[in-house]
Amino acid sequence: MTPAAPVPAMTPEKPTPAQLAQKELAQKAPVEEKTDVANKVEVHDLNVYFRTNHAIRHVSLGVQPQTVLAVIGPSGCGKSTFIRALNRMHDLVPGARVEGKVFVDGRDLYARGIDPVLLRRRVGMVFQRPNPFPTMSIYENVAAGLTLNGMGGNHTEIVERCLRQAALWDEVKDRLKHAGTSLSGGQQQRLCIARALAVEPEVLLMDEPASALDPIATAKIEELIHELKERYTIIIVTHSMQQAARVSDNTAFFYLGELIEIGSTAQIFTNPRERRTEDYVTGKFG
Repeated sequence: MTPAAPVPAMTPEKPTPAQLAQKELAQKAPVEEKTDVANKVEVHDLNVYFRTNHAIRHVSLGVQPQTVLAVIGPSGCGKSTFIRALNRMHDLVPGARVEGKVFVDGRDLYARGIDPVLLRRRVGMVFQRPNPFPTMSIYENVAAGLTLNGMGGNHTEIVERCLRQAALWDEVKDRLKHAGTSLSGGQQQRLCIARALAVEPEVLLMDEPASALDPIATAKIEELIHELKERYTIIIVTHSMQQAARVSDNTAFFYLGELIEIGSTAQIFTNPRERRTEDYVTGKFG
C-alpha cells in the first residue's frame, strides 16, 4: 500500500500594512483628544504648482499644538511637496508657485512682509537624509543657526541643551570638536534635529526622517518624536504605516496631490471614512 503523500505545511498569511498598524495602535496608550484648543497650524485651500504641474490641489487642514500629524500616501502623491510648502521651501525652486494660505498662530506665512529666513526659525525642517554641514564640527553644526541668525545667549549651554533634547549628548559630549560627518547615520540625523531645535522653532517638519536609517536608529528617532511633542508641534511625512501608528496622534492621507482624509490615527487605520483610504491602508494599492 502506497503511503499517503505528506500534507504540505500551510504558510501563514503575511499581515497587511493595516493589520501591522492596528497592532501598533493597540500597544499605544490612549490619547486624550483636545477639542477646545485652537490649531497651531491652519492650511486653507493650498495649491502648489511647478510650472504647469498642479502638484498639490486645494488642501485644507489644521494641526493642534503639541501633537504629531503623520502624512501618508503612495510615492509621488505630494507628501513632501505639502510639508515643504509649510515653511516656504518652494520659494527656492524655479518655476514653483504656491497659492492659498498657511497660518501659524493665526499669522499667514505667505503674507507680504514675512521674511522666509525668520519664518524658518519658527517652522524648522528635518530632511529625509541627514545633512550635517561637512566642514563643521558637531558643536558648530548645532550652533550654526544661532550664528547665522545673530542669536545671543550662551551658545555652549544651548548646544548642550539641544543635544540632550535630541538624545545625543551622552554619545558625543567628549568629541564635540569632531566633524559632524564622523557620526553614524542615525547620529547624524539626531544632530540635524538638534540643529533645528537650536533656533527654538514652534513647529517641526520631518520629511521621512528615518527612511535611510536602520531599525535601531529608527526606534531612537521615534522615541525622540514622542519626547519632542511635549514642546513642539510636529508634522512628519512617512512611507511606513506602522511608524505613523506608533508616533502620531492624527494622520492625513494624500493621493494624487489631494488630501483624501484626515482624522485620528486610530480612526484612519481602523475605520476610514473614504474608500480610497481603506484601499491604501489595507494594501490594495500603494
